[in-house]
Amino acid sequence: MSQQACRLEKEITKKVVLDYLLHVPEGYDQNSDHKWPVILFLHGSGERGSDVGLVKVHGVPHIVDHDPAFPFIAISPQCPEDSDWHAEKEAVMAVLDEVMEAYHTDPARVYLTGLSMGGYGTWLLAAEHPSRFAAAVPVCGGGNPKKADTLKETPIWAFHGAKDDIVPLSQSEVMVEAVQAAGGDVKLTVYPEANHNSWSETYDNQEVYNWLLKHTL
Repeated sequence: MSQQACRLEKEITKKVVLDYLLHVPEGYDQNSDHKWPVILFLHGSGERGSDVGLVKVHGVPHIVDHDPAFPFIAISPQCPEDSDWHAEKEAVMAVLDEVMEAYHTDPARVYLTGLSMGGYGTWLLAAEHPSRFAAAVPVCGGGNPKKADTLKETPIWAFHGAKDDIVPLSQSEVMVEAVQAAGGDVKLTVYPEANHNSWSETYDNQEVYNWLLKHTL
């Protein structure tokens, strides 16, 4: 019997499991009518594993650990060992959905950021969900420049160290140039003396958060 061309069309459910840190600002309970902006943060490869406390080492969760009044609901998932954000993208979005439903959040002010491996994840999720994020901040990451036509829908501010010997500066440059060519709202800040750790200066910069809040869906 010859082979037949067939198609399966069936709705299935996939179980996803992902640990995450959640920051809810001081004063959250004082006004139930207030809708809070949300930051989804994706860490780098060094914080993968099963100890979610590792995620506090860098970036947004490090900031909020020292600033209970940080005025965003911050979601910081932990990627499992031997995985990456591409493999965990469905779980990440499920975490975002869960928090958005459970807390007083503003769907027009959901922001995406990440560093190193999380910078790649930021470019990835921004491309795959252009109607979900009001703005994105990828730090020392990279992505697929062929996705520029989709990425042009999201304001993006990228950061990179000129002396980065882990993820070359060219990874951000290629992405920014492609999105610019597609007509997108994108800019790149390069730290002339920074190596791979371009995230400390970025996440310590209040102007980054001010810039995010200027954008809404």
